[in-house]
Amino acid sequence: MALRINPSILSADFANLESELDRIRTADLAHVDVMDNHFVPNLTLGLPVVARLQEVSPIPLDVHLMIDAPERWAPAYAETGAYSVTFHAEAVSAGVDPVTVARSLRERGARAGLAIKPGTPIEPYLELLPEFDMVLVMTVEPGFGGQSFMPETMPKLRTLSAAVRDAGLDLWLQVDGGINDDTIGIAAEAGADTFVAGSAVFGADSAAERIEQLRTLAGEHTH
Repeated sequence: MALRINPSILSADFANLESELDRIRTADLAHVDVMDNHFVPNLTLGLPVVARLQEVSPIPLDVHLMIDAPERWAPAYAETGAYSVTFHAEAVSAGVDPVTVARSLRERGARAGLAIKPGTPIEPYLELLPEFDMVLVMTVEPGFGGQSFMPETMPKLRTLSAAVRDAGLDLWLQVDGGINDDTIGIAAEAGADTFVAGSAVFGADSAAERIEQLRTLAGEHTH
């Protein structure tokens, strides 16, 4: 199984994002958190910044939209050339089908991801899995970096992993929040194959060494 380490630039030096992206060039993708201060109580960066990051990043962008009404904004992020665009199931406007949003992303050349908050059950979305390329199980409440991993989200990840395996789907399973040396193995054992790590990577003297260490640790717990 391919394992991916996607460092979150939420933990990077925002005044030097181009050089920070260069520090993680050995990672698989750069995780870009977009927050609107509505869906989550934090404000980060928006479309113009993501478009510019896309132009200078040495690795593909994994854009995570923590914003209300993603059906309105998500297609524009795909149009920047982002490799993957993930939106929250809980944020889609009433009456809008998440599948419609996913298809709009795929039509624009991006992989479509569906994110689920810790308290959101996965069962209502299992039948939609073929319409997505990735599901992100949040292992903290979305909004801020540096939070502690929530092990109580692992049963949800196991349910997803079993559903993907039974259906024979090519679907990435991503975890985001509190991923470090102590927790990456727990998530890998539960079925995750794509790991978002922020301070665990950007807080290290050598981001490249940390990326490789995390990848090795995940591999040791993958069946």
